[in-house]
Amino acid sequence: MADVCGQVLLGSGLTVLSHPLMYIKVLIQVGHEPLRPTLGRNLFGRQVYQLPGLFAYAKHIIKIDGRAGLFKGLGPRLCAGTIGTLVHSKVAQKCQEQGTPQILGGQQKDKESSLQQVVNETTREMVARSCATIVTHPFHVITLRCMVQFIGRETKYSGVFDSIITVYREEGILGFFAGLIPRLLGDVLSLWICNLLAHLINTYAIDDSMSHTGEIKNCSQAMTGFFASMLTYPFVLVSNIMAVNNCGLAGGRDPYASVYPTWVDCWMHLSREMAATP
Repeated sequence: MADVCGQVLLGSGLTVLSHPLMYIKVLIQVGHEPLRPTLGRNLFGRQVYQLPGLFAYAKHIIKIDGRAGLFKGLGPRLCAGTIGTLVHSKVAQKCQEQGTPQILGGQQKDKESSLQQVVNETTREMVARSCATIVTHPFHVITLRCMVQFIGRETKYSGVFDSIITVYREEGILGFFAGLIPRLLGDVLSLWICNLLAHLINTYAIDDSMSHTGEIKNCSQAMTGFFASMLTYPFVLVSNIMAVNNCGLAGGRDPYASVYPTWVDCWMHLSREMAATP
């Protein structure tokens, strides 16, 4: 229990520190670009027009809403983090106690192969993460909508409980799970890509006789995690857009976002736009 409390406190602290960055990222994802591009140089020295960076965007938000404006949506995000940590810990413990069905082999052997062990551990982690994601997704939706209100200067979503009532009254139960499917798919794919790729690197590219083997393996895990997050970023983007899609806010409709019937339509539309970009 003490470990879980420590994880909750650490996670809450990191959430508070990283919240302004997530806030700016979400506004950029839905297409809010209030500052004009400036002329600068790229890595090759060529003059190009560049959109303002994170600090310029943060200064813009502070100019309008003050420093506290950088923390819109923090309340429901903290709720999501706390509940998600508790659910993940409980489900992971249950999976560990009961055991996970074998994926690669028939009967369970006394000594699992290295790859089979990775598959089984990843499966348990996938179940725990998925349960936590499903339970906390309503708070994730409310967090995103609190943030997107900055675009149209609305006050529709003002608190956790008021926002829950608003979503339920206007969209029913399904409104709390807008964008859930692409988010789950992205999480699952990212987890499997990261763990399997790290296993292959640690098994075939790193010699156990090398010095600082443990540090090297930890570094490879971090690198594969970053690579997996890059590959699955489209799922995150589509999920966030669908969470605010047609929810009654300016940031959830034209000109910032089209109204998509399903997340597949959103994916296809963004893919066509990307293909058309020179």
